Amino acid sequence: MSMKINRKTLALGAVVAALAAVGCASLAPTPSTAELDKLAQEMVKASFRTQGIAKVERVTDIDETLRLCNAADVAGKPLDAAVAKRLEEANLKTVKWPSDGKFLGDWKQGEQIAQSGRGMTWTDQANAVNGGNCYNCHQISKEEISFGTIGPSLYQYGKLRGVADPDSAAAKPIVEYTWGKIWNAKAYNACSNMPRAGHMGNLTEAQIRHVMALLLDPQSPVNK
Repeated sequence: MSMKINRKTLALGAVVAALAAVGCASLAPTPSTAELDKLAQEMVKASFRTQGIAKVERVTDIDETLRLCNAADVAGKPLDAAVAKRLEEANLKTVKWPSDGKFLGDWKQGEQIAQSGRGMTWTDQANAVNGGNCYNCHQISKEEISFGTIGPSLYQYGKLRGVADPDSAAAKPIVEYTWGKIWNAKAYNACSNMPRAGHMGNLTEAQIRHVMALLLDPQSPVNK
């Protein structure tokens, strides 16, 4: 699962703990960024453990994309443009396109997946079906009034983009972009907060098809 660790918070906690241990009478020099990073990493390894299907590696073993984006976030600066482009190109190569060439499934199942936030916790079984938790960040259908705003509204997603026939040549660019975005959002925005649903195994190919239908099928309530 894609996740960002707030290293500022962890590092600050480590500094506070260190100061409490030695007392306030003799304050040590301010730690360097490298030292704070090391303290944060040590705290993560000491504070998290594997339990059930939730493996500690989720927070200790992060790839280059997350590592560099986390570092940019800590520095309070945007990722270097050339680095961002390189990371996006690398993530785009991980996108697996539909094995049978079909991009859309059943929008009704897509709505169920978008509504569900279950899966991948330590209380879940390894064979449990994951949800997409899409409403946690996006407005999607107008019937659902509870939704997050971290991501943009997806209401009338296909309609606003002129997708009258998802199978047409005219719709192909937006259909492929949407699939790629759901599979690995970092292929289009290196430091996107959107989970890499397909790449990280959060959703199956079939589930992504259903979410695609929710967004792009003209018969979906999203496009009414």
